[in-house]
Amino acid sequence: MISKYRRQIHVAVIMGKMAGGGVESSVLNHFRNLDHSRVQFFFIVDSDSEVVPKAEIESLGGKIFTVTSHKNFIKHMKECYDIFKLIKPDIVHSHLNALSIFPLCAAKIAHIPVRIAHSHSTSNPHEPIRNIAKDILRPFACAFPTHLAACSKHASIWLFGKRKTENGRVKIIRNAIDIAHYSYSKSLRNAKRSELDIGEYQLVIGCVGRLSTQKNQIFAEDVFAQLLKLKPDALLLIVGGGPLKQLLQDHANSLGITNSVLFLGIRSDMSQLYQVFDALLFPSLYEGLGMVAIEAQASDLPVLASTNVPNEARIVDDLVENISIESGSEYWAKHLLQLLNRRSSEAHQHRKNRDKEIAAAGYDIKQSAESLSEWYEQLVEQRKIR
Repeated sequence: MISKYRRQIHVAVIMGKMAGGGVESSVLNHFRNLDHSRVQFFFIVDSDSEVVPKAEIESLGGKIFTVTSHKNFIKHMKECYDIFKLIKPDIVHSHLNALSIFPLCAAKIAHIPVRIAHSHSTSNPHEPIRNIAKDILRPFACAFPTHLAACSKHASIWLFGKRKTENGRVKIIRNAIDIAHYSYSKSLRNAKRSELDIGEYQLVIGCVGRLSTQKNQIFAEDVFAQLLKLKPDALLLIVGGGPLKQLLQDHANSLGITNSVLFLGIRSDMSQLYQVFDALLFPSLYEGLGMVAIEAQASDLPVLASTNVPNEARIVDDLVENISIESGSEYWAKHLLQLLNRRSSEAHQHRKNRDKEIAAAGYDIKQSAESLSEWYEQLVEQRKIR
């Protein structure tokens, strides 16, 4: 599409601490697929970030600026303000959920005309201290942005409220993916399994996400320990990095399942790993959407998720099932095996191409990046008219 706007729009994207999570993946997916003659990103990341793809960002014309973490919010705001005054972006787009009030306050003081608060998550009743901070900040979520965005209606209602969500005040921007990369390939599955020294017919369960309380990998290990009683040769592949790695390794050891659990760390080949899995365990304690569930469905992979994963993550009905964490690990393991057995008894016995279904649900990254560019252009033009 040829833009009617005459110059490149500059967007300061507030990322927080980059650690290889789903929010970063979504933002980077959009960044890769933008027409950079129309829109360019300036990434503002916390100085303690673990995974910043500097070479890729700069190769696409983007720039990276580092700031102090929001934990020192006064210094964080001052540094954001200094950057805004230096680069003079047309838009500041913050992906910090309730914490967006800090950089967006700085952006308002710096007279940035378009300021977007983006909600990607919700809250977890099992994290009372974090919830106190979130509950204090949430009432101010709409104080500094000029526009609101969210990855799902669920995430939108949590941060911005039901009224604003239902009256169209919030733009839903899907955590879109490059669908073709996730389409199932038997040859790729076999090659990747060979690379990981996994047997062609060995049962493999995947668990993907930052190693954190939210993603609940402790429970995933409990479920897998129960599954091993029924399928002794099964493997659990835990993908992601984070602060709980040692705790999870110790827990696996205490369960006696260490030899059946592989910690693969942060990966750049996730689309290939989904081919390796036979099912995805997704027992999150809370989610704004659940990007890994979308990616798994694009690979025609069964997903056993907690009831804390919103229904908006269910695109292919026969692939996703939700169970309460309170049902217990033994129930989860038996249900997971039933799900796998039902699938293997289907006539086709082959994974399907789900490209059309995923695209129809709004998760095609090329379409989403184009829509995002158009939205940015409209916002900038509207501010000029005013």
